[in-house]
Amino acid sequence: MSSYPPHVIVLIGPTASGKTELAIEIAEYFRTRIHNVDSRQIYRCMNIGTAKPSKNQQKQIKHFLIDIAEPIDQINVKQFQEIAQKSIKREIKNNHLPFLVGGSGLYMNSITKGFFVPDVPPQNNLREQLEELGQKECWELLKNCDPISTKKINFADRIRTIRALEVFYVTGKPLSNQKVQKPPNWRIIELGLDRDNLKERISQRTKNMFLSGIIEETETLISQYGSDLPILETIGYREVKEVLNNQLTIDEAIELTTTKTIQFAKRQKTWFRNKNNPIWLNNKNLLKDAIIKIESFLG
Repeated sequence: MSSYPPHVIVLIGPTASGKTELAIEIAEYFRTRIHNVDSRQIYRCMNIGTAKPSKNQQKQIKHFLIDIAEPIDQINVKQFQEIAQKSIKREIKNNHLPFLVGGSGLYMNSITKGFFVPDVPPQNNLREQLEELGQKECWELLKNCDPISTKKINFADRIRTIRALEVFYVTGKPLSNQKVQKPPNWRIIELGLDRDNLKERISQRTKNMFLSGIIEETETLISQYGSDLPILETIGYREVKEVLNNQLTIDEAIELTTTKTIQFAKRQKTWFRNKNNPIWLNNKNLLKDAIIKIESFLG
């Protein structure tokens, strides 16, 4: 492996596509370790609902960027970017081959493309007010204060619309004026993993989560941090909260979680096509195809 510029392997793909299992096989073959780039697996005590690599998998291959914060201590993209880049630079300094794996496109690109993201913490009161206004009104507000962002954010994307408004109201500057790119000096190969049977995989994984104890995990999180814990509003945990509040049956929660996860995976794939354009792996023999492509990249 050439020492300059450093080589970095990236594996991206939608949720439930099998990134963890394939990544471990790749890491074993190339004798490297994994940097897990996932916006929810960074939190402790959130194992089942985030499909975190198991303890055995983490023993098999060293994983970085897992369990680095308590669920109550929210880490934003900029903070994660700084933590991740320090860890990766340490790997490079120690002559290891960094291997980044994840489905969180924004978090991944903050590292690999060097996006600068304003360090604005969540403004809960402001978010509640914007939620009450509704997406149509928020969109009109954004058009007035940051028209450039409205060309980059989909009209239906409520989360990114509110975040752009949040940044504007806190800093007084449009989000579009604050985003810059400073890519790290790395040679990167970005591999993409997708599956023809992704809907079936999501359905099965959701059932497994409920069988494996996501309800008990959510109860533990609520007992430790309270039911208003923001991270519990993410897919899976939110539906379990509704089960615990007798608003959904378990079967309804499984169905709703599956539907929302399929929609989320669709958004992930759109992001990867538009923002990343990876080399997609051949599903007939994923490991073999990945090895061939990585060996060619390493030269």
